[in-house]
Amino acid sequence: MRTSNFEYSLPRELIAQESIKPRDRSRLLVLNRKTKKLIHDNFYNIGNYLKKGDIVVLNDTKVIPARLVGRREGEGRPIEVFLLKKINNFEWGCLLGGKRRKEVKEVGFENSSLKAKILKQNNDGTWKVKFNLMGNNFWQEVEKIGEVPTPPYIKGHKKFKKTKKDFYQTIFAREKGSVAAPTAGFHFTQKLVIELKKRGVKFVFVTLHVGLGTFAPIRAERVEDHQMHAEWFELNKSEANILNKAKESDHRIVAVGTTATRVLETCARTPLSPAPKKIKLIPYQGETKIFIKPGYKFKFIDALITNFHLPHSTPLLLASAFVESEKGIKKNEGIKILLKAYKEAIKKKYRFYSFGDAMLIF
Repeated sequence: MRTSNFEYSLPRELIAQESIKPRDRSRLLVLNRKTKKLIHDNFYNIGNYLKKGDIVVLNDTKVIPARLVGRREGEGRPIEVFLLKKINNFEWGCLLGGKRRKEVKEVGFENSSLKAKILKQNNDGTWKVKFNLMGNNFWQEVEKIGEVPTPPYIKGHKKFKKTKKDFYQTIFAREKGSVAAPTAGFHFTQKLVIELKKRGVKFVFVTLHVGLGTFAPIRAERVEDHQMHAEWFELNKSEANILNKAKESDHRIVAVGTTATRVLETCARTPLSPAPKKIKLIPYQGETKIFIKPGYKFKFIDALITNFHLPHSTPLLLASAFVESEKGIKKNEGIKILLKAYKEAIKKKYRFYSFGDAMLIF
């Protein structure tokens, strides 16, 4: 499967630079996989497409101010230490930015007691970095000096990165660890959540700390040659039980975003006993490298709320795989149907990417 099959042209002016206010005023493109029909709506009407008993699954990860700009000890040369993944209390997997990175041994940070020792470069190009602080002491310094990372296509947010760090968070954010937001959750407001609960829609939370696995572009010519980076996730026992009972009762599982989808599909298993062997979610905490692409057989989710994704991106492949998973849709037809919907969205001037509009695919 060639990566070039997952590309499209987007006018630059349709790349959203900030969220609509209030966020549930974003537009909503509804795609019915069975009929291939498109409906144009607004996200605050999402309840019209949900049913009593539906379980909406959200990622409660919180974006950390992961971009730390420091200076090399003894030289004063600037270097960026970008937090990616916590290894243990003192050590992190990081990206390093700046010249002559391999020569860097220690990094200090202005107006901070935080220091970083560069231990080694990993095979995937990231670096193992040891900090001198841990726990609350570490986070206090990171909150003080760090900047919230945003995608490169977002311009003009420098002024917000230190003074308004919630501009790149969902209202559900509570578990620190992501370097990018689970942006499909942006469209929910407290008011909308209350309205949906009154309709009998239930909410469940999983955690996946967004890292390179989600936002790294596919650079290989063949999709199959792309290597996913591991990302930490958790599905606890109580949430798994709620989801399993809902599935047994034929209620729909509505995943909000590709990260929540990947958690559920990672944890979906066929129990060894008792019979009949129906697929269930097994609670788990660890890392996932699951790469969902066309041809994948979905085990647990029934509907997907998602944004409009970048060309050649793993979220775009996941969304197209979900379209294709509907009975009656032929192999490799999913991406064609999805890009046809994207073409219609472009024609209607929808806003794209992280701060853009939403899709509901069911």
